[in-house]
Amino acid sequence: MAAPQPLGVSEWVLEPVPVDTASKLGALESRLASCDKLLVAYSGGVDSAFLAATAHRILGDRMLAVLADSPSLARRDLRQAQDFAAAQGIPLKTIQTEELERPEYQKNDANRCFHCKTELFAGMEALGAQLGFRQIAYGMNADDTRDYRPGQRAAREHEVLAPLADAGLTKNDVRVLARAAGYALWDRPAAPCLSSRVEYGREVTREVLEQVERAEEAVRALGFREFRVRHHGNLARVEIARTELSRALDVEVLDAITTALKQVGYQYVTLDTAGFKSGSLNAVLPAEVLLRRGA
Repeated sequence: MAAPQPLGVSEWVLEPVPVDTASKLGALESRLASCDKLLVAYSGGVDSAFLAATAHRILGDRMLAVLADSPSLARRDLRQAQDFAAAQGIPLKTIQTEELERPEYQKNDANRCFHCKTELFAGMEALGAQLGFRQIAYGMNADDTRDYRPGQRAAREHEVLAPLADAGLTKNDVRVLARAAGYALWDRPAAPCLSSRVEYGREVTREVLEQVERAEEAVRALGFREFRVRHHGNLARVEIARTELSRALDVEVLDAITTALKQVGYQYVTLDTAGFKSGSLNAVLPAEVLLRRGA
């Protein structure tokens, strides 16, 4: 069913959206309209990109997207984020974050994302104080509250807004709205930071992140779209979406994956027959940790 047109939605959507999703969009727009000057934590993923584009549409020059650049951000993701902001006319500021210099981040325990987001939000607070922006928002959606994401604790401690989640927008809602807006990234696979590929307890270093990035570029060059290369020291564990897994099981393709990943420094290469699963490394965490969700 086509949606009613909340707060000027008819000015930018290219196709109808479900009524419930449109209602959530109206709540998001109202929340953003109540902001004064807003910094948006921006990675170029569909959630933060849609939030940044919507905030810019509502607030104009009273918003600024902030992209954190560090060794944990793949160069491909950096370019895509910059390209989307430029295409949409979104004002963008890139800051350098130094989470890799934090020993508590390097040791890569279950709280790694907390330390990363703490570094990000502290940097954004400093930028906001310099430029006169009083509020910070990030792209947590309503689905994220049901997963183990310690970065949410950092957001609460820094009083960072979560407009998508507050409006009840799920990941699917965001994709539907991004598609309706004509954003080519509407179906882009999630692309968390490179450190998320490194097994818990193994030190995160610049060299490890560079190896993971080269490995994933090599797998992407073989034509795969949704996958992860999980780093287990000398062993690379490749997760490929089940929709693409049958192709990966072809012997020639397996050989190509093996050759490519050995060329970037892995001694052993294994294909995970369970397929790609976001956050699969969390499976080793104790139940009491996972039950904290966004703690």
